[in-house]
This record gives sequence, structure tokens and C-alpha cells, in this order.
Amino acid sequence: MPAQDGLFIDDAGSLERPTSATHASMPATSTVPLAERLRPRHLDEVVGQRHLLAQGRPLRVAFETGRLPSMILWGPPGVGKTTLARLLAGATGAHFIVLSAVLAGVKDIREAVEQAGAVRRGGKATVVFVDEVHRFNKAQQDAFLPHVEAGLFSFIGATTENPSFEVNSALLSRATVHVLKALDEAELSELITRASAVLAAPPLTPAAQQQLVAHADGDARRLLNAFDNLVAANAGAPELGEVQLEATLGELLRRGDKGGDVFYDTISALHKSVRGSDPDAALYWLARLLDAGMDPRYAARRIVRMASEEVGLADPRALRLALDAAEVYERLGSPEGELALAQAVVYLAVAPKSNAVYKGWNVVRELVRSDGSRPVPMHLRNAPTQLMKGLGHGAGYRYAHDEEGGYAAGERYLPEGLPQQHFYKPVGRGLEGRIAERLAELRALDEAAKTSR
Repeated sequence: MPAQDGLFIDDAGSLERPTSATHASMPATSTVPLAERLRPRHLDEVVGQRHLLAQGRPLRVAFETGRLPSMILWGPPGVGKTTLARLLAGATGAHFIVLSAVLAGVKDIREAVEQAGAVRRGGKATVVFVDEVHRFNKAQQDAFLPHVEAGLFSFIGATTENPSFEVNSALLSRATVHVLKALDEAELSELITRASAVLAAPPLTPAAQQQLVAHADGDARRLLNAFDNLVAANAGAPELGEVQLEATLGELLRRGDKGGDVFYDTISALHKSVRGSDPDAALYWLARLLDAGMDPRYAARRIVRMASEEVGLADPRALRLALDAAEVYERLGSPEGELALAQAVVYLAVAPKSNAVYKGWNVVRELVRSDGSRPVPMHLRNAPTQLMKGLGHGAGYRYAHDEEGGYAAGERYLPEGLPQQHFYKPVGRGLEGRIAERLAELRALDEAAKTSR
């Protein structure tokens, strides 16, 4: 199987995988990574992704019919993207070419195209698999387009990033996107059972297995690497418990992608938990973000945003408390300052909610964008010089403090020709309930002033 820097060529139809007996006979000290030794040889051996592999589902149909359309496999690390590409290519007996977007360039793409052309002339199909396709730039991705369009090969791209943002729309339109999911607890436990048989490992205590599954965080490769290290480090132990696990793995880390979909999905969950007035869920998602390595200063900025967007004038103290929490974090840092962020999140969650200012601001911004630059009415214009006064600037302006109740009833402050607007519509919760009452009183005075004219 010849290999170059970014190009790996294989005949997937003649792949030979070790049998289960071979797996079981391999010593625990084998240099072949455990994840590779357990790589499925048939679609039925794949753990997880039942939404794609069950009878009648898309990848099962492709496997059974031998018709392999171009596709993007999108999912987190260690969920079987490469394995599925190999199995699908093997099912069709296709020539299998692997490109690593980390190492490959246009030259490697050109060589893959030439290989596919030669294979096609020999009457055989080709699958070009691009690992981490999101790392290819636009020009590199565009290089596939004419060949995918012409059907020279089936294109399979694997990515951990959202293809909507990372894959060219032209290439995306020629491929079906299949979303792969992180493995759940039952699926990871099944992998531990298979790995235990291969390694002849001592039994795991239930608590240790639960901790190991949590450590894997849905990533099969991470699970198997950790389990392999655990067994190798504790040869001869009667059982594997939490003490051995902690000694082998050290501090448990969660998956965090800092700027990717997992990151923004978690931020979204925090924001929506605050909006939904659930302080417990809000604390959980804040902890998840910080545990994944998010900069707490970013969390502080988002919390300040939530105070304005979700609480607003229903409780103006929320914004001040959010700003105070951000300042406390700047003074104390982690971990002490994180408590102030947690305090702010809880306050925002339990505070009365109003997005009236947020909605009104969005409406008025859109109006200003789409409307012309209406002139400021003469009575509202500044008049610092005698000339400007002579031109009528400020003429007829009513000074509200000199009016009864400090309000110039009936006065207009919007541009001429623009109907009276009510961008800000307070809700009946918290302080905004009282604000709504006050606005109703003022508008009644305006109406009375109109009828008295």
C-alpha cells in the first residue's frame, strides 16, 4: 500500500482485518493500538450511529446496494468517521484513497485524481476519503468539484467542524451531509466489554467503569486508549478500580472545542437556561463551559449581555450585578472569581424577565437602516448662535421642566412625516410593570392635549 506525505492508497475491497480469534490471541503488550485492533470489519460490528446504520437508514442502504454517493461525515472525534468510510468503500470493492487535509496539498489531490482515472480505465470505482476536510482551503476544496461532478470518484469528507461554515457551498451541494453522534454510555460500555476480551483484562469495578465512560465523553478512541493504558499499567491486578484509574489517567477532562459547535451550543444552553428562569441548569452549563477551558472573561461578557437582553428594565439591578461580577473576576481570577459569575447567573435566572428594550432596539435599528435620513424637526435643533436662532432653530420648543407635571403633553419628538412609534413596549413584570403604567398615563395626556387643540 504505497504512501506519500498526504496520500494513502488502498484497495478497500481486499482489506484484511484480524479475526476475533486473532484479536483474542494478541498479547496485551501488542504495539498495534487497541482502537485499530478493534476496528470493525463489517457494518454490523460498528458501535453507535444506529440512526444511520439501522435497516432502511441511509448508510445501511448505501452499504447493501453498493451505490455510494458523495457525502460529508460530520461528528465529534472518535465516533467512527474513518471506519465508516473504509467499510462503505469495501462494500463496493472500490479503490480507496485517503487524503489527510493536515498534510495534503493540491499536488496530492492531483495525484489522487490521476489514480482514480487509471482505476476507472481498469473498470473499477474509486472512493476518495478526505480526513479533516475543513482544513482544506477554498482552492483545495474547489479542486474536487469537476471530478465529483463528472462522477470520477465518490467523495467522502470527514469533519469535526460544522460543514455549513467550513466546507464550500459548491462542494456541499454535491454531497449529502450525515451527522454522526457521540457514543452514549451503553455504547461505550459495550466497547469496554470487547476491549476486555481482547486484552484479557481484569474486571472493572462499576464505579471505575462509570468514571472511564465519563472520561471518554462520547469518544471511542479516547476510551480505548485510556483503557489500554489502564490495563498495561496495572498488569496482574485482580481488578481495576477508581484508585488505579485516577493514577493512570490523572485529571479528567471534558471535550471542549473553544469556538466550535460544542462551544456555541453550550453557550446557547446557558443563555436559554437563564431566559427560562432555571438557575440550576444555568449553573450547570456555566460549569461545563469553564470546565471545558472557556475564558471566564468571555463568560462574563455573555452574562452582561444576558442582563440587558433577557432581564432589561424588569430589574435594572441585574445589569449592575453582572458588571460587578465581571469586575470581581478581573480582580480575583480563577477559581475565586468564578463564584461571582455563578452568583450573577443565578440572579439573572431568578430575576423577572423582559426583552422589551432588546426587541425595541432591533426594530428601530431596522427602521433607521431602511428609512431615509429624515431632517431633525426645527423645534428640536440646537441653536447656540444668533444666526441659527434667526433661521428658526429651536423655535417653539417646549421645555418639559416648565410644564405641568414636568411633561409637555402633545409634543412630538420624531421627524416630520414619521408616524408616532412605540418601539419600546414594556412587559407587566418587575419594574417594567410600573414603567408601563407611567407610559400609559403620559400617552393619555397626549391624547387629551390633541382633543383640546
